[in-house]
Amino acid sequence: MHLADFVAGSVGGAFGVAVGYPLDTVKVRIQTQRKPIGIWQCIHTTCRHEGVYGFYKGMSMPMTTVSITSSVLFGTYRNVLQVFRQLRCRSADAPNAKFDIFLSGLAAGIAQVSVMSPADIVKVRLQCQTEPYLGSDLKAKAKYRGPVHCLFTIAHEEGVLGLYKGASALALRDGPSFATYFLVYYSLCEWLSPDKHVQPEWKVVLFAGGIAGMCGWCIGTPMDVIKSRLQTDGMDKRHYRGFFHCISESVRREGPGVLFKGLSLNCIRAFPVNMAVFAMYELIIRFLRTES
Repeated sequence: MHLADFVAGSVGGAFGVAVGYPLDTVKVRIQTQRKPIGIWQCIHTTCRHEGVYGFYKGMSMPMTTVSITSSVLFGTYRNVLQVFRQLRCRSADAPNAKFDIFLSGLAAGIAQVSVMSPADIVKVRLQCQTEPYLGSDLKAKAKYRGPVHCLFTIAHEEGVLGLYKGASALALRDGPSFATYFLVYYSLCEWLSPDKHVQPEWKVVLFAGGIAGMCGWCIGTPMDVIKSRLQTDGMDKRHYRGFFHCISESVRREGPGVLFKGLSLNCIRAFPVNMAVFAMYELIIRFLRTES
């Protein structure tokens, strides 16, 4: 993995987390509630009972691990793409180059799950530690005192494999969504840049990054819902016996629309977040390449 990819992926990922975390918290809470709850109702309830801090619950965990997950994501993408081009002796503008980008994105999305899953389940459980506020018992004691306590509590109560709850849904979310993500970004940059041999202008990078993020979430939201539900299952009591039971039970109780819970929030959040991610990523990559 090249140093430039590691550094750029880390900075870009951290910037993206900081920009989009409040809406991510709202999205996760809406997805995991078995009773319907609207966006504004969730925001109002969080503000009323938890203040601004409520929107940033669990953020320290993804911020701590984002350097690893983002560098794995972008590093895997760049290196797999390079391998494809070397093996097939293709130039960047060859007819089948976009298929290589799609496969590289798919590999990158799946690769990051191994390091992302434990941090993600801690993040989601801390974000969803809101039952006392959304229910009638406003004085109920929080189960997790913080990210580290949450991590060790899950490992103790559910075993080390408990940290990988929902990992299958996470892989099915991130593989196809990042394949779409990188493909859309590359295609838009290519389409909107008249000179194919010059780096895209910043306005192109920002626009392509935002649209790529929205397209990725359109693909990934159904598995995002299932992942979040599996990760929070057992916080109070068990509802699902596994991946397929979670899908069937969710659809049976709430209809097919449940798989798209939080889609509008994902798309609204995705545009500024991925503008920031790609802008920072491209900025660091260009700076390091200039320096070298």
